[in-house]
This record gives sequence, structure tokens and C-alpha cells, in this order.
Amino acid sequence: MAISPLSGSSLPGLTGNDAATIRQNVDFASRMEQAVAKAKAAESQTAIKPLSAEEDKKMREACQGMEAIFLNLMLSRMRDTVPKSGLTGSSSQESIMRSMLDTEMTKNLAQSGGIGLADMIYRQLRQEKDAVKTSQAPK
Repeated sequence: MAISPLSGSSLPGLTGNDAATIRQNVDFASRMEQAVAKAKAAESQTAIKPLSAEEDKKMREACQGMEAIFLNLMLSRMRDTVPKSGLTGSSSQESIMRSMLDTEMTKNLAQSGGIGLADMIYRQLRQEKDAVKTSQAPK
């Protein structure tokens, strides 16, 4: 949408301040159109290389690892809230085995899709990586 600039003459029914404000808005609009055109031209010139398959795999594994750590911490805190019963006893060996079981269980849970935390972390990291590549693109 092109807006024609106003001439130096005043518009009928407008005060000098109104005409100046309109001229400033028109000038701002034309500068915005130029900036958008420059941004589109720069965007089309910058080629962002996608992550290699190995980098993508490493990033996904790291995200799954973070989700597994989070789930393990959550599960252990949940277990701490359950009162201990004297029926089965609670030895240090049992607590070690339960901890190992929880670790493996949460790893498997994260690898099979988990609660979606790994996917959210992955998407966020990809956006940041793409933004860094865009900002470092040759100008």
C-alpha cells in the first residue's frame, strides 16, 4: 500500500499540528515499507544450512537425557512423599535398587516419547540455533 506524500500546503479543515502529524505518519509508513522490503531481500539471500543428521541426533539425545533427568527427579520426589511402611522393611540395598530402577524406567520413558518435554526443549534449541545462524549470515 503506497501512501502519497503530502505537499507543503495545508489541508482544508486541519490545523498546522494535524498536518505535521499526518506528514510524520506518512514518512514513518514509507520508512517501514522500505525496512520490510530490505528484510525480505536479506531473508531471501541468506541460506541457512540445516543441521547435519549427526548433529540433529545428538541434539535429540541430549533433549531426551534432560527429560529423563527431570522425570527421575520428579519420581524420586514423589516417592519421598509416600510414608514408609514397616511391613516390607526398607534397607539401603532396597533404596539403591529402587533408585536404579527409577533411573532406567525414566530413561525408557523419555526415549518412548515421555511427557513431551524433550520435544519442547528440542524445538526451542532449534529456534535458537536457526536464529544464531541467521544473525551470523554474511551480509
